[in-house]
Amino acid sequence: MHTLTRIALTLGFSSLVLGSLSAEAASTLRVALNADIRSTDPGVNRDENTDAVILHIVEGLVAYREDASVGMLLASKVEVSADGLVYRFTLRDGVKFHNGATLTAADVLWTWKRYLDPQTQWRCLADFDGRSVAKVADISAPDPLTVVFTLDKPNGLFLAQMSRSDCGGTAILHPSSVDAHGKWQAPIGTGPFKLAEWKPGQYVDLQRFTDYSARPETSTDGYTGNKQAFIDDLRFMVIPDAAAAKAALQSKGVDVLPDVTVMDARELGALPGIKTSSSSNMSLNALLFQTRDPLLKDVRIRRAIALSLDTEQMVQALTEGTSHANNSVVPGTSPYYKDVQKQGYTANIEEAKRLLKEAGYNGQPLKIITNKRYQSVFDMAVLSQAMAQAAGLNIDIETLEWGTQLERYQSGAYQIMAFSYSARFDAALNFESVMGDKNQQPRKVWDNPQAQGWMLESMREIAPVKRQALFDQLHQQMLADVPMVVMYNGSTVGAFQVRVEGYRSWPIAKPRLWGVKLAE
Repeated sequence: MHTLTRIALTLGFSSLVLGSLSAEAASTLRVALNADIRSTDPGVNRDENTDAVILHIVEGLVAYREDASVGMLLASKVEVSADGLVYRFTLRDGVKFHNGATLTAADVLWTWKRYLDPQTQWRCLADFDGRSVAKVADISAPDPLTVVFTLDKPNGLFLAQMSRSDCGGTAILHPSSVDAHGKWQAPIGTGPFKLAEWKPGQYVDLQRFTDYSARPETSTDGYTGNKQAFIDDLRFMVIPDAAAAKAALQSKGVDVLPDVTVMDARELGALPGIKTSSSSNMSLNALLFQTRDPLLKDVRIRRAIALSLDTEQMVQALTEGTSHANNSVVPGTSPYYKDVQKQGYTANIEEAKRLLKEAGYNGQPLKIITNKRYQSVFDMAVLSQAMAQAAGLNIDIETLEWGTQLERYQSGAYQIMAFSYSARFDAALNFESVMGDKNQQPRKVWDNPQAQGWMLESMREIAPVKRQALFDQLHQQMLADVPMVVMYNGSTVGAFQVRVEGYRSWPIAKPRLWGVKLAE
């Protein structure tokens, strides 16, 4: 049986893969996804794959640059008042939506009104409605190309929060994205690609937006810069099985695997016709503890688990030596990763046993939830289970489908969870992703009101020295509270056909297909 035929039959979409052998393959760029997207609504019912696809379709006022700073995207400039309360955005003139309409301030007002409506269930509402640093008290449009945001308190991270990929980039949408009753239909954005078809469980097709208004820069810069598309048709193909995806790349059934293991990258990169691109990233790979669990509410048990783990040995095995252990929420590539952040847990089996005895632990079962969509996360759970046994911990592993695990994470319904957080470009946002009131946001891992105050202060503060002191306090308190054990920051490796020109991995660890060409 032909290799592609076998892959197709295994995955249940033979026409999809076999169709890649047709003449249209020459003009279509095919990118493998390890799971389907969750929706097409930016920042709503989302995950990593959803963000990666949707951010080809939509754009916000600002976006992250390659170096983690914030740059302009749909805005040409922003002016901030001396008191830090007023942000005055000037929109780029002549930007077109996919339906041909011209972007105006009215579209920004409509979009933000929808985001700030709790019924939308926007992922990042808490960052702008007053539950976090500051509240957006008012949004006005003095003229068609000007939008003014007024905050109730200074927020040094206002632009960074707007830029977040898990917020959908706070994308500006055309009102026709919803129906007459306000029900979501499809994203009408301003991005370099527009949505053509989403066939759930199989693929998402995008088409080049021929009237795209590119920024004047000469090159791509993170999620901003020149984002001109050169590919007419872009297909994100859902291939859940990593081995099948790898075989599809080798057989030219797909053109790009945006995230492969280090081991697979070495193998694929040695093959003729395949190239690789790698980059360190700011993702966080960690074991999460439910601190309200009857057993794990005892910090001594959580600390015993942390002390049973040789994280450096584990990380060397998980990444084949390409990453190092990091027990801090602050990524190793952050400018705020200093000597304090290098402090962590040192494996000490005897101390772990002592703590367990003191806590009255007598082998009661604990369970780690994980998934196989992310092999390194699954392997992290397996190694954690094995290492913890030496201290007398009785830990089982429950492997769930990724969507189910995500729901359990959102609701806080777990004891221990092997999990990976997507990259955040500011240390305060890394802490924010794991901290909060569990009564209000069950997905939050660390519920410490005093530490929450330090985190909010780090968001308001502008001076780097003062921010560093706050991040030092937060790290030391997290080590004491043990709400989670951060293991390491990852690396992103993409593998692709040689006919794909201009593709490269980057720290946010999501594929970017603008600026990419297919060789003749």
